[in-house]
Amino acid sequence: MNLLVTGGLGFIGSNFIRHILGYRQSWKITNLDKMTYSGNSDNHADLLKDSRYAFVNGDICNKKIVNDLLTKSIDAIVHFAAETHVDRSICGPEEFSITNVTGTLTLLECSKNVRLHRFVHISTDEVYGAKKYGKSVETDRLNATLGNPYALTKEAADKLVQSYFLHPNHLPITIVRPSNNYGPYQYPEKFIPLAITNALENKPIPIYGDGKQMRDWLFVEDNCEAILAVLERGKAGEVYNIGGTVFRDYTNKEIVEIILDTLKKPKSLMVYVTDRPHHDVRYSLNYEKLMRDTGWGPRTSLSGGLEKTIKWYVDNHAWWERIKSGQFKEYYLKQYGGGNK
Repeated sequence: MNLLVTGGLGFIGSNFIRHILGYRQSWKITNLDKMTYSGNSDNHADLLKDSRYAFVNGDICNKKIVNDLLTKSIDAIVHFAAETHVDRSICGPEEFSITNVTGTLTLLECSKNVRLHRFVHISTDEVYGAKKYGKSVETDRLNATLGNPYALTKEAADKLVQSYFLHPNHLPITIVRPSNNYGPYQYPEKFIPLAITNALENKPIPIYGDGKQMRDWLFVEDNCEAILAVLERGKAGEVYNIGGTVFRDYTNKEIVEIILDTLKKPKSLMVYVTDRPHHDVRYSLNYEKLMRDTGWGPRTSLSGGLEKTIKWYVDNHAWWERIKSGQFKEYYLKQYGGGNK
């Protein structure tokens, strides 16, 4: 199979490409990535010599680039490309609308001209909005929080993708909605890698509000396995939740405590900062449909996944230190008020 992967220099996209090349020896991948601040060229440095892998530096909003790629016998698209950081979306929503909505629409329009086996759109659990009790299922009404431009643009993209399954386009689309991912190669503005790298630097770890926000944490390797399962065994026109929580959800405060205990760092590094606006307290997913249709299930416990993730950041100082020494500093100072001096 020949895959077109969009956003393959990002966190989940680069892990997915590495997963496919490791487990599907006959498959080929073309990675289309705009190389924005979080599209890190270091994320594919080890793949560039693989003859099954090709990289194209380009924008999913560029119809010519997308059309040219789709004429090269592409069998399926796995669409990761998106602006994803909620904090950044609140500060500047324009780029989120362009990439997440217009970019997705461009891919869909160009896909009408070719015969695809599948178009897998990577969404998010945030399109459901906060869940005070219970778990979100695929038939729930989408209810992204109004103050969260990231979630709103992903909700709009979901609806666009679903509309292209209908007549007259009838593209073989499938949507997956993973919960919060964590693991190797995650840009250190995100919660878990920020906590790990700040702890390694003996710097304060900012925690929004009271730290009681809860997420369904999904180890990135499990997510990659789930997306592959959907690509091979999922049904066209369907939506699948991908969750990672097996026993219970954890608060942000508990996650940081586990990280500090693992690294043998003091709890005094935890610093509570003003909560961001419209911060959803809890997301939680029911992923029984995915298990039923594909046989997939999460294999990595939170403790096991955090242990692997922490070890990766410990072993790859150069990767994240280079990021945190650049433009990241300016963003961090603006966001958290100078705790990274």
